[in-house]
Amino acid sequence: MDNNNAANHSTSGRLMLTGGALGVVFGDIGTSPLYTLKTILLLSGDNPTPEVILGLLSLIFWTLILVTSVKYAIFAMRIDNNGEGGIMALMSLLVHKGKHSKWVIFAALPGAALIYGDGAITPAISVLSALEGLNIIFPEAQSIVVPATVFILVALFAIQPFGTAKIGKIFGPVMTLWFVAIAVLGVSGIIKHPSVLMAINPAYGVMFLFSNGFSSFLVLGGVFLCVTGAEALYADMGHFGKKPVWLAWFGLAFPALLLNYAGQSAMILSGADITQNVFFRLCPPFLQIPLVILATLATIIASQAIITGAFSMTRQAIQLGWLPRLRIKQTTAESYGQIYIGTINWLLMVVTVGLAISFKSSENLAAAYGIAVSLTMLMTSGLLFMAMRQIWGWSLLASGLVATCFLVIDSSFLIANIVKVMDGGYIPLMLAAIICGVMLIWNRGVKATSRAINEKVIDVDELFQHISEMQIPRVQGTAVFLTRAQNGVPPVMRWHVARNHALQQRVVSLTIEVQNVPYVKAGERLVFSERAPDYWQGVARYGFMEQPHIPQLLQSVSGPPAPFVPEEITWYLGHETIIAREGHGMASWQRNCFAFMVRNSTHITNYYRLPGDQVVEIGRRVAI
Repeated sequence: MDNNNAANHSTSGRLMLTGGALGVVFGDIGTSPLYTLKTILLLSGDNPTPEVILGLLSLIFWTLILVTSVKYAIFAMRIDNNGEGGIMALMSLLVHKGKHSKWVIFAALPGAALIYGDGAITPAISVLSALEGLNIIFPEAQSIVVPATVFILVALFAIQPFGTAKIGKIFGPVMTLWFVAIAVLGVSGIIKHPSVLMAINPAYGVMFLFSNGFSSFLVLGGVFLCVTGAEALYADMGHFGKKPVWLAWFGLAFPALLLNYAGQSAMILSGADITQNVFFRLCPPFLQIPLVILATLATIIASQAIITGAFSMTRQAIQLGWLPRLRIKQTTAESYGQIYIGTINWLLMVVTVGLAISFKSSENLAAAYGIAVSLTMLMTSGLLFMAMRQIWGWSLLASGLVATCFLVIDSSFLIANIVKVMDGGYIPLMLAAIICGVMLIWNRGVKATSRAINEKVIDVDELFQHISEMQIPRVQGTAVFLTRAQNGVPPVMRWHVARNHALQQRVVSLTIEVQNVPYVKAGERLVFSERAPDYWQGVARYGFMEQPHIPQLLQSVSGPPAPFVPEEITWYLGHETIIAREGHGMASWQRNCFAFMVRNSTHITNYYRLPGDQVVEIGRRVAI
């Protein structure tokens, strides 16, 4: 009986996770039928023949199969970092292996930066494409599409500080209804022209590509739109688990997308007007307004998933030392993944709203869409090749054959998308270049600062011998020195003794270290070693998905140097002023950028949740 209950609980739990995955993971790719075929038809020219329609549909079918189902669902999702996926998690996993780290970073950082560029476009094009359905019902509604889009986008970003946990509960049911609806609409179209299903034969796609030379090849830039959002299968699998994501994709999302694209193509073969969005023509007139409402809700959910993903990836990048500290707000105590980062939120809003106003339609914005995603997918394929070799232990031949197939597909889409650069494709590339530059400068500056600080470290025995010889008094209380130095005496502690001529009775130097894993086990979180009487050196380890809370951590300590009485602790921090280093230091423009980021990053007191009235900051000049 107990076993049956456990099985039922497991099944019901998995179904709940599957519904959650539909609401978060598949919002972007799930709303792509709103604009994909419309964009492809514009690229392929007027009055497409039946052979052209079947060829285009065949390309969509096989792109969904090879890119989303094979590359991401079957291959990428089997390579996880303690359950977490995504390009940052994959980078951390490969760097942890210690081989070809520079090549891993070279592939991963631009890929991660490009996701931000894509994230700015997705909400704009999704909401625009949904509201454009009003044009079919009310032709005079054209003038309100952009203002309504701007209103929805601003409202969406404005509610982020308050959290979306409560309304997030409806995301799964709404997206389930969306996929069922587009599947039913697709079937209604297929019934009118069943021969459209012949497009499952890849020969139609191949014949189309070779029929009109390079112009046919460029249509791939539009075809690629059907898989924008595919990387979310891998990036979000840590939130729901592999099996629920697989079940949601293969059980509902994938067949619904295939049916809808086939239904739209069947409508065109039946003589539908291709100058209007065929997606909405699948629907009977009396249901078009409910469909526009449902499409708008689906695109809002897709946009929310993009925003949440940007917050999550930013936290990972901060923890791994690739971005400066930003204020991270936990919007609910129930879910660790529910966070809010104001800087990212408002920057995304400005860019997204600006794109909607500038491009005015999903048709125009499609020109800027795709190039960032295609580059990210290309970078991911390179990382998958390294993972096959280093993690799975595949031979060079086997991993090379699989990776080459992925790289050929990704490169083809990238080349087809490159022509979009001057039509707006430069926008996500420019955003990605700026973000990648910030990441590289910050990481290099942090490492240079750590090296400079470690040069000032002295031996523990030397300091305590000095304390003994000079009879420096030990006063009541506990001092905790936060430091980057894991060995020797922190420079801040040495300065404190030299200037104040006193030292607390109990002293702890603590280094916060972020591991290349998403989570650290509780038993491995904190390690202390007593280096001198009443002086301990500790290392606090966190995963890149975790947010440090140092006072709470010390209160959890049971052995020496416990107990920690919060009111008796004085926290000592170094306040660094970055200056030029003589000889071979950072380039002046990089050093100035790094110094600017240091000054404007979230204060370490707030980031580590330290009690502000018990913190002592000691200024120091650091030459890098």
